[in-house]
Amino acid sequence: MIEFILNNQHITTDLPSTTLLLDFLRKEKRLTGTKEGCREGDCGACTVLTGEVVKGSLKYRVINSCLMPINDVGGMHVVTVEGINRKELSPVQLHMADQGGTQCGFCTPGFVISLTGYFLSCDNPEIEGAVNILGGNICRCTGYTGIMRAAGEAIKSYLNTDQKLPHIDRLISAGFIPPYFKKVKKQLNSIKRNVNRQSKALFFIGGGTDLYVQRWEEILKARAGFVSQTRISKEILKSGNRIKIGGGTTIQQVIESPLINKYFPVLRKKLELFGSLQIRNRATVSGNIVNASPIGDLTNILMALNAELHLSGKKKHSVFIRDFYKGYKILNKTKNEVIESISFPVPPRNFYFNFEKVSKRTYLDIAGVNSTLGLTLSRGKIEYAGLSAGGVAPYSLYLKKTCEFLNGKEINTQTVKGAAETAMEEIAPISDARGTADYKRLLLRQLIYAHFLLLFPQKVNDAELL
Repeated sequence: MIEFILNNQHITTDLPSTTLLLDFLRKEKRLTGTKEGCREGDCGACTVLTGEVVKGSLKYRVINSCLMPINDVGGMHVVTVEGINRKELSPVQLHMADQGGTQCGFCTPGFVISLTGYFLSCDNPEIEGAVNILGGNICRCTGYTGIMRAAGEAIKSYLNTDQKLPHIDRLISAGFIPPYFKKVKKQLNSIKRNVNRQSKALFFIGGGTDLYVQRWEEILKARAGFVSQTRISKEILKSGNRIKIGGGTTIQQVIESPLINKYFPVLRKKLELFGSLQIRNRATVSGNIVNASPIGDLTNILMALNAELHLSGKKKHSVFIRDFYKGYKILNKTKNEVIESISFPVPPRNFYFNFEKVSKRTYLDIAGVNSTLGLTLSRGKIEYAGLSAGGVAPYSLYLKKTCEFLNGKEINTQTVKGAAETAMEEIAPISDARGTADYKRLLLRQLIYAHFLLLFPQKVNDAELL
């Protein structure tokens, strides 16, 4: 049985664990405020909130219900647009209407839920944060100016409330959420989280953000699945001289991790380009790796950090991520093995790091070419070089010869030019919808230049690179 709270209702169900939350809401519970749009996690019309008790605190996140198996909401609070309704409109709903933030209305529930989620997760709201959280919601007919005005007015409504009240009480008093939210934490603490441990499942599902797009009919027909979110670790921790990331860790958890931000402060802004917040709240680190996209951002980053993958199946073993890919979508693992965790060395003080990607648009787009550089310097020379590239081979590529070229050299313009020339010999891009092979070669060369120009502007002459 799968047990959770849906709005203000206690739910138990024995539906197949791979049933989509969206289908359950619309077909089983007739909560049709949650819309079915793209069914691929792009439009945001199906957005709902999931609340979970984490280290004693109830935390809410926005997710796409069209990509979430119902098994994964076991022990959670699921909130649809019906779940925030009161006799009067909430400030979010009221200002969406008053400021012209809605036209046909199909996308409106998703916007309302996302913006309400922002207020639930932030006690010091500001317009920039509110707009950012709406990045995964698409409106095709209204335009976004009215929606942004509505967000601004809702923030004013919140800031005019009693600041001495606890956060949830403040939201309730201002009408953002109904009073039943106060008892949810206690209810969740009494629910046992369902863990699906089927040993002969046909599918291994992490966040589902790729698998439910590519093979959703097969998954639903199978009526069974293994949901790694409930089994694989989500922790990010320092163990000795290594940083360890649980395979079930989401991209958003990586972004929010104090440990990752301590050693890689540049990554927060870079990874915010990794899909919408709804996707980042579900997509897992191990899923990104196993999906084996030639332009996977996280795979690219981990290669440059000399990361190891720790797998479990009939037995446990480890493999360097640079040796994990044998061809296009061909992995160095057996069918039933899963990535339990990923680890890489703690960066030393003299470590330099940068990640770059080029895509047709800045936000919510996959890369045409991406690249990561990690360098350790010792006495003015490169002691360790890790350089990776995506979009220039059938899989993310660790540029082994280029790294060997860089090791032991001083950083100067000639070294950078030599590294770029060596990289051109290692790659084999093809022409496709994201650009011609020649264009991708040019992009990678420029990204290698960008790494060094950003990290060592005093040592590299940009004019001499041309």
